[in-house]
Amino acid sequence: MQSQPRNRTSLRRCLIGDRAFYTAVIAIVIPIIIQNAITNFVNLLDNIMVGQVGTEQMSGVSIANQLLFVFNLCVFGGLAGAGIFSAQFHGADNQEGVRSCFRYKLYVGALLIVLGLAVLLPGGRFLITRFLHEQGGETGRAEVTLNHALGYLRIMLVGLFPFALSQVYASTLRETGETKLPMFAGIAAVFVNLLFNYLLIFGHMGFPKLGVQGAAIATVLSRFVELFIVVIYTHRHEERFHFARGLYSTLRIPGRLARDITLKGMPLLVNEALWSMGMTVLAQCYSVRGLDVVAAMNISNTISNLFAVTIFSMGSATAIMVGQTLGANDMKGAMTQAWQLTSFSVALTVATLLIMNLVAPLIPRLYQTTPEVRTLATQFLRVYSFCMPLMSFCNSAYFILRSGGKTLITFLFDCGYTWVIAVPLAWCLVHLTPMPVIYIYLCVQLSDFIKVVLGFVLVKKGVWLNNMVA
Repeated sequence: MQSQPRNRTSLRRCLIGDRAFYTAVIAIVIPIIIQNAITNFVNLLDNIMVGQVGTEQMSGVSIANQLLFVFNLCVFGGLAGAGIFSAQFHGADNQEGVRSCFRYKLYVGALLIVLGLAVLLPGGRFLITRFLHEQGGETGRAEVTLNHALGYLRIMLVGLFPFALSQVYASTLRETGETKLPMFAGIAAVFVNLLFNYLLIFGHMGFPKLGVQGAAIATVLSRFVELFIVVIYTHRHEERFHFARGLYSTLRIPGRLARDITLKGMPLLVNEALWSMGMTVLAQCYSVRGLDVVAAMNISNTISNLFAVTIFSMGSATAIMVGQTLGANDMKGAMTQAWQLTSFSVALTVATLLIMNLVAPLIPRLYQTTPEVRTLATQFLRVYSFCMPLMSFCNSAYFILRSGGKTLITFLFDCGYTWVIAVPLAWCLVHLTPMPVIYIYLCVQLSDFIKVVLGFVLVKKGVWLNNMVA
């Protein structure tokens, strides 16, 4: 008779942490949430500003950003391998190891910038046209959308360098427990972006009226501002950020460490590249149903990203906390942290989805677009909101597995699922059935149940409990 209360107590301790645990989580995650929330809120305002110019302009920017999304995710994935080691080196108080990881990130960032320019400069037009499908009564819209997308993309390519380098610094700072500096730099950047969007999109206060090209210039300026703040502050406070001391005294990396990072990190880079390409292919599948779908998906994704900051921020916090605990060789503590962080993330998401459902019909009304686009955007938002707990669990499982260096497993878990399940499902439903696009979107989102089951099994088995820097 006493076994049930004991089991309940054990389950409660497994899923719910103590005050010290939540204090530590909040100290890490709140700055990340604030930065991401402000960034996505300003992105929403940017999107609304571009949407005031016209539906074709908004769709063009959306398509160009979908291509840049692949580059951004490649940067995150390319730096993540070194980030696993960096977090564990910091947990072991090995600052020279952190410096070596930083230098490795520099090389990866430079390589990705070159590859990004090599693909997007000559291939931008071809890639953009894959998203342009006119339905009845839409004659001429595709050409207008293409021109706006190309004009926006060509300016945005200038921002690849500051974006990649700022991520090298910001990711290392977070892995060493410093989340406030990237937050403040990000906040400054988004306000610069917002200000110059207002000035350059509409031509206020004597500035030229540049439309979508003005939006691109504002974004590039904001990325240089973010880079300068992070770099200058870090090197002026080297007594606080110990890894910055002698950071550029050499660019050499110990051969064995470079090999280990490459072996662990390459699956993450390939995973992020293929996953982001998978998301782009999914967007292209939905776009087959017309330019109204492209516009509605743009509105929905922008608003969804604002509400999903808790999911992605908790993922970052999970990677940092679990990685540092593994680096300290506390396997039992890491397992407990993993489940408590996951349950906390899902709980936050449930609260978020309720709010998101309430505002779903309201925000699309701010866009100067057709009633059909607004209605479709609202439907996409409601489907996304109800599926957020599934996404939250999957995201936590991904970062838990990654923190222990199980990058091949995360590759199969994340990218493998996208290309084996989600993309074929969307393609078949779009091309082989007359099903409305909203139901296609729902089917693809609900397929995350497969990842939930797989993630639960992998985390519970503890295959990720691994100290790589002992």
